[in-house]
Formats: sequence, structure tokens, C-alpha cells
Amino acid sequence: MQALFDEDFDSIELVEGALILNEAINSATQVHWAHEELSRLLKEAELTLVSERHDQSRFDALLRLFYTTWGFQGDKESYFHSSNGFIDQVLERKKGIPVSLGAILLYLGRKLGFRIHGIAFPTQFVLRIDWSDGEHSYLNPFNGEYVTTHTMRAWLVGHDGPLAKISAADLELTDNATVIGRWLALLKSALLREESYALALRCTDLALTFVPDDPYEIRDRGFIYQQLDCHNVALNDYQFFIDQCPEDPAAELLKTQVNLMSRKEVVLH
Repeated sequence: MQALFDEDFDSIELVEGALILNEAINSATQVHWAHEELSRLLKEAELTLVSERHDQSRFDALLRLFYTTWGFQGDKESYFHSSNGFIDQVLERKKGIPVSLGAILLYLGRKLGFRIHGIAFPTQFVLRIDWSDGEHSYLNPFNGEYVTTHTMRAWLVGHDGPLAKISAADLELTDNATVIGRWLALLKSALLREESYALALRCTDLALTFVPDDPYEIRDRGFIYQQLDCHNVALNDYQFFIDQCPEDPAAELLKTQVNLMSRKEVVLH
């Protein structure tokens, strides 16, 4: 956990930071194999692109290799499954979500000399490719298709309503540390849905190393402890949230939960 806390994510590639995060959550993550697989894919890409000269044709050749030859694709059937957030599993299954597929593409693209960047657009992770003529394009890493700002605004309308508009901040390049933080939240949500409470607890503990005493993380930790039958710890976490966020609608619900759990503790003892 301390290694994750001390890591300078912007000094390494996003996919490398994701693997550090993955291993911090689940020690069974195949980190060594994943690095070897990334190196293998890079070598194959270098051989495939060797005859291409124009930067856009080279990049299009990389996309064909990635999505057609290798068969990487967005996981439409199990989009929110935790396997889409663990890089070793994405490499093995050839399925992922925008941020995990995008992280692999970022790694390959930069190693191949492309000026490619990540954008944490409000609806999903997007890539921006800067061409040698000064123009740039946006790419949806979920399917490897170029998208326009008009399309991205449509995503935003679907997300925020008909009055939504793209702001300059929505298209700003995103630092790796920000993406890793969101990646951690994504994995925690997935693991909670899958009732993988021990791993979800690791996510919450990691989040609290970055933002200590975050009442919402502590509330979530209380829920996890409750599922793990650690009721005394859960009660303390719920009470902390109630005290810190008394106006939050969840506080009233948790007061009822705390009362019920407190009665059970009295009966048990």
C-alpha cells in the first residue's frame, strides 16, 4: 500500500500505474506476465508498422492490428465487471472498457512514437492523437473509432441532459494520478457488486491513504465491514459518516441501521 501511496504515476505509463494499482488490490495480479505481454505486443506492432511512413496511416495500421488482428474489444456484455479493470485480465481476455483498453493503446502508441494523450471526458476515457500537421483527432478506445466533438456532445447529453455542452475543461489532457484515482473507484464499485468484499476493502483502504477521513469512503468501508460481520467497526464508520455529514440523506438511513445493529450487539453480548 505504501508503494502505491509513494508512486509518481506521471513518471510512468498509465498502464504501468494501473498494474501497480491492480497488484495493490489483488496480489494474484500477473504483473510480470502482463509486462512481458505488453513487450510482445509492442514488438509485433513495430514489425507491422515498419513499412508505413505517414503518421496517420501508421496509427490506422496500429488500430487494425489492435482491434482486428489481435481482437481487442469493448466488453459489451459485462461492462462493469472487475475483470475489465485488471490489466492482466484485459490482456488475457482481449476485452476491456475505455480506460483499460485506452491505457494499453497509450502505452503502445507512445512507444511507437505517436503523440497520444488521455482525456478523462465526463462520460468515458478518450484518447487524443496529435498529428504532425498540427491537427488532432479523438478516439474512442472502446471500439477504436474516431469520434468528433459533436459525437462527444451527444454522449454528454445522454449523460447530463439536453442542455449539456462540452466545456474546454472536458477536453483537457488528464494526468495519470487522476485516472488512477478514478480507476480505483471503478474497481471498488465493481468488486462491491460482485460481493468480493475483501478486495473491495483493499480499495477503500487504498483510497483512504490518498484522502484520509473521507466520510464517503469511510461510509463505504462501514458497509463492507458489515458484510464481513465486523459489526463494531462498521458501527464506528457509520457513526463517523453521520457526524460528518448530518445533512446527507444517507445519514438518516444509517441512523436507523446503527440503531438496529446496536440492539443486535447488545443481544449478542
